[in-house]
Amino acid sequence: MTDESLRERAQELHRHLEATAELPIDRTANRWLGEAEAVARDVATSNLDEETTLERVAKVQHLLGEVDETGHEEADDHLEAAKEVCTGILEDDGATPS
Repeated sequence: MTDESLRERAQELHRHLEATAELPIDRTANRWLGEAEAVARDVATSNLDEETTLERVAKVQHLLGEVDETGHEEADDHLEAAKEVCTGILEDDGATPS
């Protein structure tokens, strides 16, 4: 994966999580999504090496794995899209945890 492609996908991940911030969602889900969004923002806006980027995307994936539903349909759509972006980034690099 090229650095530019990884950066674009990290920005896409952040956009999905950022979009949930103002939606009325379950309090517990909000906590997990807020933490995931903060890590994703760091990945999307910092000049990180590929290894660090992938470690942080894996962290986001772990955090998102704690949320099944948000209680809001639009937020659920963004949650699923963010999970897919994480999986895509990590699979393309061959780093998806088992």
